[in-house]
Amino acid sequence: MPQTLLLAEDDRAIRHALERALTLEGYQVTAVADGVEALAQAHKSPPDVLVLDVMMPGIDGLQVCRVLRAEGDRTPILMLTALVETADRIAGLDAGADDYVVKPFDVEEVFARLRALLRRTSSTTGTASAAGTTGPGAPAGTTGPGAPAPGVREPEPPAERLLTAAGLRMDPQARRAWRGGRELELTRTEFELLELLVRNAGIVLDHSTIYDRIWGYDFGPGSKNLAVYVGYLRRKLDEPGAPQLIHTVRGVGYVLRED
Repeated sequence: MPQTLLLAEDDRAIRHALERALTLEGYQVTAVADGVEALAQAHKSPPDVLVLDVMMPGIDGLQVCRVLRAEGDRTPILMLTALVETADRIAGLDAGADDYVVKPFDVEEVFARLRALLRRTSSTTGTASAAGTTGPGAPAGTTGPGAPAPGVREPEPPAERLLTAAGLRMDPQARRAWRGGRELELTRTEFELLELLVRNAGIVLDHSTIYDRIWGYDFGPGSKNLAVYVGYLRRKLDEPGAPQLIHTVRGVGYVLRED
């Protein structure tokens, strides 16, 4: 069965061209012109992946992201944006987007980013199913008989199930992470990036390696995508008076260590 894709783009020419290209690529595409239609269609028939333009009349792409994430919808979202400032990209990530493409874009880059998002979703779903969960990124044991009551936090798993480094603890099976006594609220991409760093604590990972492992595609030296995610992850990790954990090695990449 072809993978379903919901495209929301208010520019008619771009929408029609992208719809045709995605259809030829093998996706079953539903194309709409604004955020209101996007939300209605997502509720009516949830797609495998969404492609949302940021700037749309009425409800824009960021608002669509926020609504879907607030509803617990973890469908991967790729944003199309003409906004190139770092603050604009961070706003999209904060809203719940998984990745973005800057206009004007090469359609092959859109294809590559969609493939990477869907690969990650497929991998996460497989892990969740093996752990008895119902969707991508859902903590193990949160559904079905014997699940904890709403609002009651699960206890930490046994120590032998945890990855530990630099004062961090991670449970890849349940997709949970802690720094000290504080549990971290991480998106799917943030969790995967942190897990990669923890598994390679003390080792400098270059940009190409991280792009390949997390996104499945090296976006080249001009891309700021990784820097945006590292900055967002740092804000969730760092604590007043505590050492910084993720360090930049200029011209090379990043390393996790506790100085």
